[in-house]
Amino acid sequence: MWTLPEPMLAAPVPDPALPPGWAGEMKWDGWRALLSWDAGRLVLRSRRGTDLAPSFPEVGAGAAQLPDATALDGELVVWESGRLAFERLQGRLQRRGAGAACLAEQWPVHFVAFDLLRLAGTDTTRWPYWRRRAALEDLFAEHQLTAPWALCPSTTDPATVHDWLTSWTAVGLEGVVYKRLDSLYEPVRGWRKYKVRATEDAVVGAFTGPAAAPRTLLLGRYDTDGRLRYIGRSTPLPQAAGRTVAGLLVPAGAEHSWTGWTFSAGWGSREPLHVTLVTPKLVVEVGVDVARDGAGRWRHPARWHRMRPDLSPADIPPFTPGPTG
Repeated sequence: MWTLPEPMLAAPVPDPALPPGWAGEMKWDGWRALLSWDAGRLVLRSRRGTDLAPSFPEVGAGAAQLPDATALDGELVVWESGRLAFERLQGRLQRRGAGAACLAEQWPVHFVAFDLLRLAGTDTTRWPYWRRRAALEDLFAEHQLTAPWALCPSTTDPATVHDWLTSWTAVGLEGVVYKRLDSLYEPVRGWRKYKVRATEDAVVGAFTGPAAAPRTLLLGRYDTDGRLRYIGRSTPLPQAAGRTVAGLLVPAGAEHSWTGWTFSAGWGSREPLHVTLVTPKLVVEVGVDVARDGAGRWRHPARWHRMRPDLSPADIPPFTPGPTG
């Protein structure tokens, strides 16, 4: 019996240039998923092997469009108000039956296919990428696939990649994945990925770790009503930076906007995070990617760059809430 292979992965690279002999594909802000449609049975699993099928009945309903004995690799995404809305995927794994059907009706997912693993019973993982890609395009054209199916764009044109990285990040595109044209589909980091990042300024509102050398910073920006709004957390600070920052942080009083708040240890985690509130005066510069949650907060940890003692919180752009902020 044919089983889904382990997913092929991508190694991060610092250079966005498209190498000769490689193709570029859009990198989506969603959940990686592999699926198999065989004898009327759908297998839909996450990168780590979690069974996703009961949580996404709209994918099961759409699988009838596929030819039998076909398998795809792709990304589950949700669109809202013209941009990718990762937060609409949150909570789907805990829903089954009527609850899952209700969310599927309200926030339907699309399966953005970017690789072909099996076609009408033929294992295609030993085909080179260019051949798999051509067959994937033919699959969409011949069967006139419609929602929930979507075909991931692919290009060998560096100008098109540049356009994606400058124009599409506004709707939630994370970056670009590069695939060698003659590469097979294997469970290794044979692909490359470039994620769009930018530096932004934020106000330190709290920290984790010891007061003498904070480990991470909790960052915010003031809204138009003068409240400090949480926007994200930093990656672990270099030791020297932690010691320097410590000398500029002052314990907060009871008037802090975050008094009484509980912070989680990570995205989607319920584990509480022990933090120390500070007077929100210190401005720091951090590197962030384009991923945001529905409230406009950074979804991934921000990388430390430097302190900005030349700036005050009033110099920082005001907090801009997202659709649900």
